[in-house]
Amino acid sequence: MKTLILVRHAKSDWGLAGLDDFDRPLNERGKKDAPVMAKRLKNKSVVIDAIIASPAKRAAKTAKVFAEEFGIKKGNIFFKDELYLPEAVSFFSVIENVDDTLSNIAVFSHNNGITDFANLLTDTRIDNIPTCGVFAVKIHSKTWKEFRTAKKDFWFFDYPKSSQ
Repeated sequence: MKTLILVRHAKSDWGLAGLDDFDRPLNERGKKDAPVMAKRLKNKSVVIDAIIASPAKRAAKTAKVFAEEFGIKKGNIFFKDELYLPEAVSFFSVIENVDDTLSNIAVFSHNNGITDFANLLTDTRIDNIPTCGVFAVKIHSKTWKEFRTAKKDFWFFDYPKSSQ
């Protein structure tokens, strides 16, 4: 059994004119929400063995906050260009290449791709994964190579403004 935690980056700052989209930092709400959501996941007894993230500043920062909360070492944090503003199918190739010694991974990326991808995984449908939202599934597989065709079960969906 494998576990996939999808995390949309925390709220970013749109206030800096002329700043390239890739370089947008987290805004104040994002800086507050990321540690809250990381702690909330830890309180649910979620385990994360490795983090795979878009290298965009807002996604990378969100991933680093979670890594710190979960004690993930730098050697288990990976940045993949394919996760920056991805199509839903981009996630499959990234996940299918994860080392099988890792059972529980968290993938940090962007909308619309992350919501579209989440909706491909199970019968559970989400209109929108909000910033710093988390969508989790359990995968009935011993290998990540089988991820695309393996049976997947919805585990939970959580986000900063939820009542959980």
